[in-house]
Amino acid sequence: MNEEYDVIVLGTGLTECILSGIMSVNGKKVLHMDRNSYYGGESASITPLEDLYKRFNLPGAPPESMGRGRDWNVDLIPKFLMANGQLVKMLLYTEVTRYLDFKVIEGSFVYKGGKIYKVPSTEAEALASSLMGLFEKRRFRKFLVYVANFDENDPRTFEGVDPKKTTMRDVYKKFDLGQDVIDFTGHALALYRTDDYLDQPCQETINRIKLYSESLARYGKSPYLYPLYGLGELPQGFARLSAIYGGTYMLNKPIEEIVIENGKVVGVKSEGEVARCKQLICDPSYVSERVTKVGQVIRVICILSHPIKNTNDANSCQIIIPQNQVNRKSDIYVCMISSAHNVAAQGKYIAIASTTVETADPEKEIKPALDLLEPIEQKFVSISDLFAPTDLGTESQIFISRTYDATTHFETTCDDIKDIYKRMMGSEFDFEEMKRKKNDIYGEEEQQ
Repeated sequence: MNEEYDVIVLGTGLTECILSGIMSVNGKKVLHMDRNSYYGGESASITPLEDLYKRFNLPGAPPESMGRGRDWNVDLIPKFLMANGQLVKMLLYTEVTRYLDFKVIEGSFVYKGGKIYKVPSTEAEALASSLMGLFEKRRFRKFLVYVANFDENDPRTFEGVDPKKTTMRDVYKKFDLGQDVIDFTGHALALYRTDDYLDQPCQETINRIKLYSESLARYGKSPYLYPLYGLGELPQGFARLSAIYGGTYMLNKPIEEIVIENGKVVGVKSEGEVARCKQLICDPSYVSERVTKVGQVIRVICILSHPIKNTNDANSCQIIIPQNQVNRKSDIYVCMISSAHNVAAQGKYIAIASTTVETADPEKEIKPALDLLEPIEQKFVSISDLFAPTDLGTESQIFISRTYDATTHFETTCDDIKDIYKRMMGSEFDFEEMKRKKNDIYGEEEQQ
C-alpha cells in the first residue's frame, strides 16, 4: 500500500469504476479503494433480499412468499442503458461486454390523462397508437422523418431551421404539433426531465430523438438494455478490466484522510498507511467539504407479484410520467424488471419509481407512479441528497463525481465521466483513441 500511484480512486460506483478502467487502459497506475465490503457504492445491487430489509431497517425477515433470498439482486438506483448510447459504446470499446449479458427491455410507456400508452416504436405503431388523432399522426410522422434526415453538418437538411439558434418550441410550431405530442416527444423520446429545453436551441433535442430512434432500431422492442443479475454487474466488469491492466482493487478499506500539501492532493491514508498519488477520483461521500447539495431524489423500490397493468404483461418496461400530466416541474419515472433478468424470485417483479423532490412531502409527489403499480407487496422508500462538486479539481487535482440523478438511463452519468476525464487529462474523451491504445497492448486485432 505504501506505494506511488498515478491515480487513486475512492468508491466503486459506476462512474468511479469506468474512470478507473479508462485510466488503466491509458497506462496509468491505479489504486482503487472502497470503504464498503461490496462493489457499487450508491449504485450497488443488493443481494440476498434479507440485506435489503436490513438496509431499509424493516423489522423481521422477508416472508416465505418472496422465495429464496439469494434469487434477488435489487438495484438501489434504477437505470437502463440506451442501446446506442454512450455507456454501451464505452462497454464495447473496453470489451467489458465479455463479462456481461444484456436483455432488451420489452417496452417503453408514457402516461397521459391517468392512463399509460406504449411509446410508438415503429411507424406502424405510431399510426395505430391512440396517443394521437389521425391528422396529428401525419404531422408527427413528418416531424420524425425530418429528425431522421437531419444532419448538423449538412444545411440542406435544416429546412429553414438554424440548429444553434432556433428553439425547440419553434420547431414544434413549424410541424404544428399539439401539447400531448410535445409532452411525449420531449419526455419519452428526448428524455428531458423538465420543460426548460423548449426555449433552448433545437440541435441537442434533435440529436436526443435521433439517439432514441437509432437505439430502438437496433433491437425493435424498446431502445433500452439491462444486464442480467442487475446493474451491480457493471462496476464489477470495469473493475476486472482495470485489474487486467494492472490496477489494484481494495474493498473494506476505511479512508482516514486525504493528504493535501500546498492545496494539492498527494495521497490517501488508510489503516495508518499512506498511498501517494498525483490525482484522485472519488464520489461525494468521501469529500463532504468539497461538494454542495443541489437537490434530492426520492426512489421507491416496490416488489410486485404481477406485471404492471396495461403493459401487455411485459416482464420489463419503463414508464415515464411527463411533469405536465401531473402538474409538476420534473418527470416521474418507473423502471420495472423481473425474474426474467435474474434479479427476483420466480413470478416476482421489481418496479422502482423515482423523481426529483419538489416539495416537503416527497411520498405524495410520487403517488401517481405508485398508483399504477398496485397492489404492492413490499415498499422500500429512500430519499437521497444530490451532490455536485464545488471543487473542479484544477488546483487540488481531486476530481469528484456527481450523485446519480432521477433519470432512468445512463446518458447523464456518461456526460459526467467525460467531463471528469477532460478536467483530468486536459483533452476530450475519445473512444477511437481508447480503441487504438487497446490494440497496442493486445497487438493488432486478428484479421477477420
